[in-house]
Amino acid sequence: MTIKDNVPLITRVFAYVMVSGIFLYLINNYLVYWQDMPGSYALFSHYGWLGFEVEPLAEEQVSQGWIQVVGYLLVLLGSVAYVATTSSRTLIQESIRFSAISAYIIRFAFWSVTLVGAIDMLISFLRVEGLLEAVAGEWLTQQLGRPIFRGTYVHYPLIVVSLFVAAWLRHVSFTWLALMCVLSEFLIVITRFVFSYEQAYMGDVVRFWYAALFLFASASTLAQEGHVRVDVLYAGFKRRRKAFFDSIGCVFLGMPICWVILMHGMGGRGNSINSPLLSFEVSQSGYGMYVKYIMAGFLIIFSVTMLIQFVSFLLYNVSQLLDRHGAEDQPSYSQLVSEKNV
Repeated sequence: MTIKDNVPLITRVFAYVMVSGIFLYLINNYLVYWQDMPGSYALFSHYGWLGFEVEPLAEEQVSQGWIQVVGYLLVLLGSVAYVATTSSRTLIQESIRFSAISAYIIRFAFWSVTLVGAIDMLISFLRVEGLLEAVAGEWLTQQLGRPIFRGTYVHYPLIVVSLFVAAWLRHVSFTWLALMCVLSEFLIVITRFVFSYEQAYMGDVVRFWYAALFLFASASTLAQEGHVRVDVLYAGFKRRRKAFFDSIGCVFLGMPICWVILMHGMGGRGNSINSPLLSFEVSQSGYGMYVKYIMAGFLIIFSVTMLIQFVSFLLYNVSQLLDRHGAEDQPSYSQLVSEKNV
């Protein structure tokens, strides 16, 4: 078997390990900072491995650390084993699959911010107008004024519901956020200049949906090859030369940026993504919406969907490099994923 024959296998292994790795990183982050489990770093520090300063753990934490490490290794090995046992799958098929996964995450994120934004805005409106107690009662009104309560018992259930809505409504996506942002801003203009009425929650919902629009749209724009290009030479390249430079860009520019964002924002309890999420951070406006902490999570959605989309794009471009006799007018990546209703 030649090196060329092994390229599809190696590329698929790289793709699955990369995507599995980013989800394992998020799971590890949750277990360490939300559930107070030790994690691999603390376990290595306990034994003084890899140059870590020795920091002893309790016996129970050592067991938890080993469960985490072994679990992560099994997932990575399982990814490799899956690739080995599905060698008949082509790079194009895998590219479409990963693009579909990215699209599902974007739909899920869209429905999450739509439902959370609408319900939280309603609660904030009732609260600021003094109507919430009549609707929910005194005790619940007090609890809904606490960010941790509203996040745990209002936002989180809506996010879980969004997982199922995104699987059901496959053709509704983030593009509706543009209309929602326009309508929200239009409402502010009408109420401010016609009725002389404006509250903090009205601006909060616009910022909430506007931020989501830009960060969630990035991966879909990449899938449609819609990002702005400033190039002098690329447009004149042949198909395979474009595929070569696109592959280099995915591996050495695109994917590392996604990892840097996550590792910088989630590398510690006080980092820029973890800190707001752990503390249910809200804005300083007393009666605004309680969604500021969720906006930090937008960076997670951005990084994960972009990395998966880069993986999908890489698989497609490697397939183009291996296809020496393909026609120049064959479907582009954007046409391919559009045909599959991704």
